[in-house]
Amino acid sequence: MKRSFCQECFKKQLKIDQLTEENEGLKRKLRYRERRRGEGFFGSSTPSSKVPVKPNSSQQRERKKRGAKPGHKGAGRKGFDERQADNVVEVKAEVGERCPQCGGRLTNKGIKNRMVLESRPVKVQRVLYRLPQKYCAQCHCTFAPTTPCVLPKSLYGNQALASAAAMHYLHGVPMGRVCEQMGIEPGSLVQMFHRLDRLFDAVPEKLIEQYRQSPVKHADETSWRTNGNNGYVWLFATDKMSIFQFRDTRSSKVPRAVFGQKPLPGVVVVDRYAAYNKTPCKIQYCYSHLLREVQDLEKEFPDSEEIKTFVSTMAPLLSLAINLRNQRVSDKQFYRRAAKLKEQILAAVNSPAQHGGIRHIQDLFAKNEKRLHHWADDRRVPADNNLAERDLRPTVIARKVSFGSQSDAGAKTRSTLMTVVHTLKKDGFNPASRLKLVLDQLANDISLDPFPLLFSRDSPRH
Repeated sequence: MKRSFCQECFKKQLKIDQLTEENEGLKRKLRYRERRRGEGFFGSSTPSSKVPVKPNSSQQRERKKRGAKPGHKGAGRKGFDERQADNVVEVKAEVGERCPQCGGRLTNKGIKNRMVLESRPVKVQRVLYRLPQKYCAQCHCTFAPTTPCVLPKSLYGNQALASAAAMHYLHGVPMGRVCEQMGIEPGSLVQMFHRLDRLFDAVPEKLIEQYRQSPVKHADETSWRTNGNNGYVWLFATDKMSIFQFRDTRSSKVPRAVFGQKPLPGVVVVDRYAAYNKTPCKIQYCYSHLLREVQDLEKEFPDSEEIKTFVSTMAPLLSLAINLRNQRVSDKQFYRRAAKLKEQILAAVNSPAQHGGIRHIQDLFAKNEKRLHHWADDRRVPADNNLAERDLRPTVIARKVSFGSQSDAGAKTRSTLMTVVHTLKKDGFNPASRLKLVLDQLANDISLDPFPLLFSRDSPRH
């Protein structure tokens, strides 16, 4: 028996299907625009500084209970006695021998010690050095000692140089505030920093040589304006050093100059930015970025059951992979759990899927399989690039305050001095004290190589 189709009904059904598909497409576009309006141009990866509308504290999720974790050793206030005090001040009694209330005789009950931590104003002091001169009448030469703790032909002492550099390039104190606190003119401060840059100019290149040989390396970049033009600050870091490169480009020539052309040992942890693709060592992609993309699927397609199932499976696995390295387990337990997690992640990305969003995530894992699982093979390799993100945070704050560098020379100086002070801090030194110590040695012999003076393992860590 032949079935007959109504042409008009068929046309109506085609129109309904067309309108239904168009309606779904418009809903997706509307959800996309609403997310962009609330989260920013880069969605959930938008930096906090560029989020258009931030939720009020009452709308944020409830904060966790404050306090140390169980078993954490407390670090309470430590006392000190007269021998440990930097200064002992004797306070005169406010009352005499008689009680000011009833007139009774007062008896002496000894001394009550009151411990106080005080600071001195950060101000430059005018120091006059009296240098004895000796004259030889036979050869007509005059001899005078060098000025202690002062670089040749410098108006400012080494302590002032070191303190100003640490305040500005480590703690992010604006240059105007440094000038106000220390009583230094802005032009003089700029010249001080440029001189330090010339002294430590070779330090970043030597740190780059060590960076190349590190078993675990991190790299990241963010925007930075120089002389009113758009540019970028690149960070190449390990757990012992931070190398900053302020450049006018985001092209791959910057990481190529740092990593070189020869094959390198170890693994570099990065996001999926294409500039790192030709890095001559193994690459580990950041799982935190992948986790956000997976979670964004559910925000973009809230009505899809297939998406909900995939996200509820994949997101916890990625989160466990990120946090596994920090768990207090033996290496044997770590590698056993890592292998199991890797197997579960591969099973999730290899399972059949109909939705295009899921297939997009699966394709990422299929195309980049060699760059996604080094964390499971070597415990030293993290599954996230949080170290680089944290190291870049002070620069992001400085960008908000200073709006970038005012000249190419300023960007070059910032590259050198930020590299020096942040690496000193990571290496366990007090940057200001260490800089002062090194500058004192250079004041006696300006031809010395500052690199071993800065990072020598035999020198005291002030």
